[in-house]
Amino acid sequence: MTDPVAPPLFRCVLGDGFARLPAEVRALHAGPGHWQGEAEVERGRGLLARLCARLTRLPPAGGHPVRVEIRCDADGERWVRRYGRAHAMPSRLWLGQGRLRERLGPVVLEYALAADAACLQWRVSAARCFGCPLPARWFAGVVARESSADGRYRFDVRAELPGVGLLVHYRGWLAVP
Repeated sequence: MTDPVAPPLFRCVLGDGFARLPAEVRALHAGPGHWQGEAEVERGRGLLARLCARLTRLPPAGGHPVRVEIRCDADGERWVRRYGRAHAMPSRLWLGQGRLRERLGPVVLEYALAADAACLQWRVSAARCFGCPLPARWFAGVVARESSADGRYRFDVRAELPGVGLLVHYRGWLAVP
């Protein structure tokens, strides 16, 4: 006996906004799959930035081939982003109290999403580390944008924290059908 397939997570989170997204963004978020592309990664250099990046498995600096695998189940989605041959950045995404949540190592982020015909934008609205709540204002510098150009899915993720500076800025593309 197999479990019933849950509707795609981002369709549940965005409701009618899902249909307004660019086709390549919808394709990536429509269900399970594997995608490949390229990414350019800039990493923060300070000790705290390196520690935060290590805890959350953020990608290493440089240009990398990138592969993304998304698996879906009744509880949400499991993403594994692979940069180059050696680095994996796993995360778990799910719907909690009407908001998208993501676990990256010991950190759980809650997002406010905005969708339109140009892009999907993610902003952190709440955060916890090792189960302890953190001030949301600390995460004002964490923004992700998904869009489309030249028939490719495009991503641009920047994470900065006050007193720490840049953790990571990664951007690139994935080929989606």
